Amino acid sequence: MEENNLIIDEKEYPGNPADPELLPHSTYWPVALAFGLLLSLWGIITSLIVTGVGAVCFAVALAGWITELNHE
Repeated sequence: MEENNLIIDEKEYPGNPADPELLPHSTYWPVALAFGLLLSLWGIITSLIVTGVGAVCFAVALAGWITELNHE
């Protein structure tokens, strides 16, 4: 029985290991942003006060998330 030997070109695929990818740390800003959007849309159906609270929550979460991304 014949074995298939894989030959790798060292110029195309050098033997150096790949650098590990750096992942950003976890954050709760996307959840707060989604909650603000939910309150805003729910407020359109129910009350202007709920819409205002949702818009404020959305704006604060968006600003917090952008600020955190700028510091990374």
